[in-house]
Amino acid sequence: MTSTISSWNPDKKHSDVERWICIYPAYLNNKKTLAQGRRLPKDVCVENPTHQEIRDVLFGTGLRIGVENKLYPRERSKEMLYRGRIRVELKNDDGSPIKAEFPNRESVMKYIAESIPKLKTRQNRPADQQPQVVQQGGNKAKGKKGRR
Repeated sequence: MTSTISSWNPDKKHSDVERWICIYPAYLNNKKTLAQGRRLPKDVCVENPTHQEIRDVLFGTGLRIGVENKLYPRERSKEMLYRGRIRVELKNDDGSPIKAEFPNRESVMKYIAESIPKLKTRQNRPADQQPQVVQQGGNKAKGKKGRR
């Protein structure tokens, strides 16, 4: 993506990067709730997807994609693991879908969720090496009882 992204304008064409759909890893994460940004049913989603995995899956589809170093606004952790936004061009300038199998963003997200578990990087991992989400703040120390 060589062009800079400016504010949205209804006069822009579908081929402009600003009109491409955005996909954050949180949309496909079965560890998230709907309030935390998950967009698909839990049984369809995958565990802790990364933007690299989403990019790898979409690279084989023939759709034009772009990777941006953005953080999902509802994401509480600022770690690099959770960073990344994928932009995908779905429509031609006349509004027709580029690929008939991907007419809308939901079809793209379902395809990604089905394909990530098939990636070699996912198949070679033993169960104990799956990415874990670190829970913070659950073990707070109690206050002092004062001097005795």
